[in-house]
Amino acid sequence: MKLALILLMAGLAQAALAQDEADYPALPRAQYRSGQAVLDAFAPVSTQTRNSILELNVDGSPVALGAVVDTNGLALTKASELGAGKLTCWLATGQEVEAQLLAVDDEDDVALVRVKAEGLKPIQWATDQVVEGQWVITPCLADTPLAVGIVSTLPHRIKPQLRAFIGVEFNQFATRPIIERVSKGFGAEKAGIKPGDVVVAVDGNLVTNSDQVRDILREFRDGQSVRMRFQREEKEFDESIQLMAPRPDQEQYELYADEDEDNLSGDVSLRSGGFDQAIEHDTVLEPWQCGGPLVNLDGKVVGLNIARASRVATYALPASLARQILTKLKAKAEEP
Repeated sequence: MKLALILLMAGLAQAALAQDEADYPALPRAQYRSGQAVLDAFAPVSTQTRNSILELNVDGSPVALGAVVDTNGLALTKASELGAGKLTCWLATGQEVEAQLLAVDDEDDVALVRVKAEGLKPIQWATDQVVEGQWVITPCLADTPLAVGIVSTLPHRIKPQLRAFIGVEFNQFATRPIIERVSKGFGAEKAGIKPGDVVVAVDGNLVTNSDQVRDILREFRDGQSVRMRFQREEKEFDESIQLMAPRPDQEQYELYADEDEDNLSGDVSLRSGGFDQAIEHDTVLEPWQCGGPLVNLDGKVVGLNIARASRVATYALPASLARQILTKLKAKAEEP
């Protein structure tokens, strides 16, 4: 009797659960923002732009997308993903052709390449400014886009994702930025900076304490140089000092590793920070899916996808900045 009662109550519970599921059905996966039904809805936009997209490969492996910018085969892409090896690209026609790296803009990680193909369709640049909340699409070689998303933040400066340093420690008890120690192998040592030197100015800005020095240097990335003024005894002098990201085996590494790790499913781009201006949108892309155009609902390019930055954030250089970089890279490529 007790067993029959338990089975009856279990049956009633299952029936109630089934009724609840019927009253509150789950959204089908195809209707998620990354689902096929949603991507199909944006297919008309992707279809009209697919012939302006390149898939760049190094030694046969995909490394980045690219945006065709003229009929002569010039295209923009993400520079840091183009490693050593044979550079080729796939076209929307299904053809694989050779590609050549012409010039690189290190400041914003953009490369100009030439594709050995004829009749390519250039992208169309948008003239309107992006607005928060607008739909943006990342097209690819297929009729449906790679992904769609929403603009979350308007163009703004993105700090370097990895701290870089000149290699000094300050006297923590001093009110002025007095150098107490110079670390081996860093830019300060190479420039001849010594303990006891006082920092007077950084990048043209007068400083009076060590926090001000750190704040200014935080805007510089690995490999860049900064102009600094020092005082040694009664004499002032200027030095250009290169910043470096510390290696795990370098002295005092633990003192420098003060950035929080950004946990996410998947990898971020090799370079995901240090951009002058970037649009942030919540499209989830793989690192190799960056480098190509980000378009609006009219198929016009509002930006160039430049980095996957976190689990739900991708950066794109605004169209206006991308066009300025294009002009600069064309001139650079023509230099003897």
